[in-house]
Amino acid sequence: MVNYKEIGLVNTREMFAKAIKGGYAIPAFNFNNMEQLQAIIKASAETKSPVILQVSKGARSYANQTLLRYMAEGAVAYAKELGWEHPQIVLHLDHGDSFELCKSCVDTGFSSVMIDGSSLPYDENVALTRQVVEYAHKYDVTVEGELGVLAGVEDEVSSEESHYTKPEEVIDFTTKTGVDSLAISIGTSHGAYKFKPEQCTRDPKTGRLVPPPLAFDVLDAIMVKLPGFPIVLHGSSSVPQEYVDMINQYGGKMPDAVGIPEEQLRQASKSAVCKINIDSDSRLAFTAAVRKVFAEKPAEFDPRKYCGPARDLMVELYKHKIINVLGSDGKAL
Repeated sequence: MVNYKEIGLVNTREMFAKAIKGGYAIPAFNFNNMEQLQAIIKASAETKSPVILQVSKGARSYANQTLLRYMAEGAVAYAKELGWEHPQIVLHLDHGDSFELCKSCVDTGFSSVMIDGSSLPYDENVALTRQVVEYAHKYDVTVEGELGVLAGVEDEVSSEESHYTKPEEVIDFTTKTGVDSLAISIGTSHGAYKFKPEQCTRDPKTGRLVPPPLAFDVLDAIMVKLPGFPIVLHGSSSVPQEYVDMINQYGGKMPDAVGIPEEQLRQASKSAVCKINIDSDSRLAFTAAVRKVFAEKPAEFDPRKYCGPARDLMVELYKHKIINVLGSDGKAL
């Protein structure tokens, strides 16, 4: 049993309470490799932003759970090395799909877990979520549940259609399960192709897709039901056009990739939405930088020469999200 407090991590409880009161959101950045982790910690340390390191089931398998535990410990040490005296770093399981997986993460040093029973019948979602909460809370690990279904694809999580969260269910669900935060569906979506072209309009000047707006009326109704309760948005990458353009310029093929406009995420950040998940954007930045090096220097074979620029571009991305979108800079001095 590895207790997350022993390796310098924190859970989300106090972090979320401060975010709701302060009108900002905590960045939850997924990572799959060392360069992403370095970039997340560097950006968070330089901006003094609390941060959630997110690991999906697939990423945990890819990294190896033992190495991951030491990467998390190293992340805390690296943050201090960068001058962040009291790092506020969470290690969070994203989209856990079973009690056994969540238990394993609690036992190996995670400070927060998500149990995603949203695809199950309502009562089964409640029962599974409650089981995870009862175990995790023994070790002061916070738990995120989910109501509603997001469309799109992210690792093992996929759905053809989205189903908005039903505001009339949220009080019953949070009361019966005891979750610390609730992921909802209001129109965000997983992946780099968050909307089909037929769901969008096209900008007459650029010809680019303009996605439909998020269902803020659903969010408002949920906040009325659960005043001050921590709300989470998944699938909230903006799919920056400059990265898509770079990928396509240097040999990629990503037509009609579209994400969530940043102005809508800024609006959400000022509400009870205190955690916003971002994954695809960093994948795009990484891939764009690597493709650029390969195109301009086809003889290059040293991973440091293309992973290094990718890491630098991700640092820029993460700092932009922290400062200009979520407003979490300076909140973890």
